[in-house]
Amino acid sequence: MALAVNSLALPYFVTNSEVRLRSRVRVQSLGSDRESIILSSDSIPVKGTSIEEKEKNGDLVDGFVRKGEKRDEGLVDGGNGRLKYTRVEKKRVKDDISNDLEVLWDDGYGTKTVRDYLEGAKEIIRPDGGPPRWFCPVECGQPLKDSPILLFCPGIDGVGLGLTLHHKALGKVFEVRCLHIPVYDRTPFEGLVKFVEKTVRLEHASSPNKPIYLVGESFGGCLALAVAARNPQIDLVLILANPATSFNRSQLQPLFPLLEALPDELHSAVPYLLSFVMGDPVKMATVNIESKLPPRLQIEQLSNNLTAMLPSLTGLADIIPKDTLLWKLKLLKSAAAYANSRLHSVKAEVLVVSSGKDQMLPSSDESQRLKSSLKNCTVRHFKENGHTILLEDGVNLLTVIKGTSKYRRSRRLDYVSNYVPPSMSEFKRISAEVGLLQTASSAAMFSTLDDGKIVRGLGGVPDEGPVLLVGYHMLLGLELSSLVEAFLREKNIMIRVPVTASNIYRLLSTNSHVLLYPGGAREAFHYKGEEYKLIWPKQQEFVRMAARFGATIVPFGAVGEDDIAELVLDYNDLMKIPVVNGYIRDAARKSIKIRDESQGEVANQIFYLPGLLPKVPGRFYYLFGKPIETKGKGEMLEDKENANQLYLQIKSEVESCLAYLLKKREDDPHRSIIDRTVYRALRSPADEVPAFDP
Repeated sequence: MALAVNSLALPYFVTNSEVRLRSRVRVQSLGSDRESIILSSDSIPVKGTSIEEKEKNGDLVDGFVRKGEKRDEGLVDGGNGRLKYTRVEKKRVKDDISNDLEVLWDDGYGTKTVRDYLEGAKEIIRPDGGPPRWFCPVECGQPLKDSPILLFCPGIDGVGLGLTLHHKALGKVFEVRCLHIPVYDRTPFEGLVKFVEKTVRLEHASSPNKPIYLVGESFGGCLALAVAARNPQIDLVLILANPATSFNRSQLQPLFPLLEALPDELHSAVPYLLSFVMGDPVKMATVNIESKLPPRLQIEQLSNNLTAMLPSLTGLADIIPKDTLLWKLKLLKSAAAYANSRLHSVKAEVLVVSSGKDQMLPSSDESQRLKSSLKNCTVRHFKENGHTILLEDGVNLLTVIKGTSKYRRSRRLDYVSNYVPPSMSEFKRISAEVGLLQTASSAAMFSTLDDGKIVRGLGGVPDEGPVLLVGYHMLLGLELSSLVEAFLREKNIMIRVPVTASNIYRLLSTNSHVLLYPGGAREAFHYKGEEYKLIWPKQQEFVRMAARFGATIVPFGAVGEDDIAELVLDYNDLMKIPVVNGYIRDAARKSIKIRDESQGEVANQIFYLPGLLPKVPGRFYYLFGKPIETKGKGEMLEDKENANQLYLQIKSEVESCLAYLLKKREDDPHRSIIDRTVYRALRSPADEVPAFDP
C-alpha cells in the first residue's frame, strides 16, 4: 500500500501505559487555611523508617496511600525533620480519571513565569527541616489514565520547582513528582543517588512494563545519569537539561575559590550575579508575552515583567545562602565525576536539551560529547537560551518530548495508541513559525456537500470519523501545513498522517480523520512537467481497509505549487551534476524504505532537494470532493474488481478537483499577494480573504 511520510508542523506523538489505581491526597499547610503548593508530600529519609513499614502502617509513601485507605490524615513536614499528621482531602483516581485529551487543550504554557518559581521557592523553603523528599505540584492536576511517572531532579537550587512553567502540561500525561532538597540538607551525592534509586525501583516493581522518566536539570542531570548507570535493567527515559557533567570545564571555575573568601555581608549580591549567569533574564521575562502583539506592546510588557521580576531575586539569597552555595559547588564536583565515570553503563533512552548561551557550563559541546558517549542519545539544541532553559521562553518541555518521539507509556513506542493531540500553545507557536508561508499562500478552502454543491470552507467534510482524506501531494508537501491548520481552526480536528499500513488500520479503528497520499514521496518529489499529475500505485488496499471500518472517503485536490515556485532542477538534472549525484545516492542508501511492497513508478522514491526558483506568491486552493460512503459495503468491496472500480472513481474525483481548481482560480480577484495584502490591510485577517465564487 502506498503511504506518505511527512513531518507535520504540528506534533501528534505518542502514549501507552499501565498504571495502578491510587488515591491522591491534597495536603493543607499546618496553621493555615491556605492550601499548600504541594498535592502530596512525603519524607523518605535515606536512613530511618523503611518504605515497607510505612506501607504496613497505611502511611503516605511517595505521596500516595498504598494501604490503610481509611486513614484521613496525611504526612506533612513539621519542621526540623519531624513529620506531623494533618487532615487531608482525598479523591479516588478512578472517580474522574480521563482517557483522552481534547484537540487544542490548554497546557498552561505561558501562564507561569520565573517570578512564580521565585515566589513558590520562597514558600516551600520555610518549613525546610528534614531530609530530601518528593512532592507533587498542585498545578499538575490529574494525569490521563495509564500515564507513566516522571521524577524531576532539580539543579543547584534544590527547590524542585524548576518545572514551574511546565507543571500543567506535564501533569496531563505524567504522574509528576519533584525532588526537594532542603536548603541546609547535607546529604552526600551517593546518598541522593540511593534516595532516587529507591523510588525508581519501587515504581518499577509496581509497574514493570511502564517506562520511568527522570528529568534532570544541571546537577539533577548527573543524578539521573548515576541512577540510570546503576539500574541498566530498568526501562528509563532520561531528559537532561544542560546536565552538569561538564562542571570541570565550567567557565566560572576561577571564580569559585573567591566565593569562599567572600565576606558574609557581601553574599547577598551573589544571587543577583548568579541569576544573570545561570539564565537569560529577557528569555525568562518573555514567557507570557503573545508573539502576535504589536512590537510596542511586546516591549512594554517585557519591561513590566523585568521590573516585577527583579525584586523577587532577593529570595535567591535564602534559597542558596553562602554555606549552602559552597556545599552545592562541592556536590556538583563529586556529582560530575561520579556520573562521568559511569556513562558506559547507561543503557537508558536519553534526550539532552542544551543551550547555546549557557554562561555557566559549556552545554552545547557537552551535549555532543554525551551523544557520542551514550548508546541511545538524542540532542535538541536551543541556541538562544541560557543555563536555566526550563524557566525560559521558547522551550515547552512536553512539546520537545513529543517532537522527539520520546513519549510512551509502555516499552514499545506506538504512534497510535499513545497519541497526544496538539495543545493550544503548540498550535499558536507553530502557526507563528509557519506564518510566512500561511500568509503568502493564504489558503482558500472549498468542500462538497452530499447533494454535490460546492461551498466555501470545510462544511462538506464529515465531523465524525472514521474519515479517510485521499488526495494529491504537492511538491515537497507544501500543502500540508495549511491543510492541518485549517482543520484545527475550523473543525477542531487533528488530521493524522500514517507512516505504515498497520497505522492506517489502527487509526481508522479509532474513528480518526486520516490523511492518505497514495502517490507518497514520489508524488511530492515529482519531476519537471509532472505538476498536478497523480502518480498512484496499482494497489487499492486502502479502499478495502476503509470499507472494513465503514469509513467515509473524501477525495481532494490542492493546487498552487506553481504559484509559489518554479521547479528548475529535478532529480534527473541533479544526477547529471558531479559530486551532487554522489550525495543523492548516499542519501538514498541511508534513507528508510517505506513502501518496499509497491511496484511500478510510485515505488521509485528517491529523496532529493530540488532546485526551486521562488515566485511572487500566488495562492493555495483546496477542494474536498463529495464524501463517498463505504459503510455497509464491506462484502461488496471484498471483490477485487469492485474495489478497483471504487479506487478508479476516487482517483478520477481527485483529478476532477485539481482541474476545477486550476480553472476557477483564474476568477479569483485576490490570487495575487499584492491584492490580498491590500484587502487584509483594509478589511480582514489572512484566513478570511475571499476567493472565487464556487
